[in-house]
Amino acid sequence: MTREETVLNYLREHDIPFTNYNHPEGKTIEEAKQWWKDDGSVHCKNLFFRNHKGNRHYLVCFDSDHDLAIHDLEHLLKESLVSRGLPSCGKLSFASPERMMKYLGLEPGSVSPFGLINDTENHVHLFLDENLQKADSLSFHPNDCRGTVVIKREDFERYLSIVGNTYEYIRLY
Repeated sequence: MTREETVLNYLREHDIPFTNYNHPEGKTIEEAKQWWKDDGSVHCKNLFFRNHKGNRHYLVCFDSDHDLAIHDLEHLLKESLVSRGLPSCGKLSFASPERMMKYLGLEPGSVSPFGLINDTENHVHLFLDENLQKADSLSFHPNDCRGTVVIKREDFERYLSIVGNTYEYIRLY
């Protein structure tokens, strides 16, 4: 079964409505934009980080029309974690392809919150930009950069509750 089939089957098995379409490979946002349909969704950028000790991993999702400086992101994530009594993320760096495969079962260019399906120990914490709460629907790769899944935000949040990883909305910009 392909990574995309795994995602689509998971959503179907949990009665989570979605639409999907396939297109040529788009490993970067700039490449993918030429293939995205005008479907009314907020297309999301997804970045996978590790802390300085390598014992904590974070997936960060936000509107693909925005960019974030890693230093600013580091500060925002630290602030959010510490305010909730959790350990600080410390210095962040992009996780290696090996870590990405270990925790999300994904390769660079295909990172998406649907990779949390593969994180059976719920190790990865997800940060979502709070502006995504205003969106009616969101779109992500189905763990393969040759496809797009469009899902209503409420249904995406139901997916997150089923998959079981911790997540929070945070102001990123």
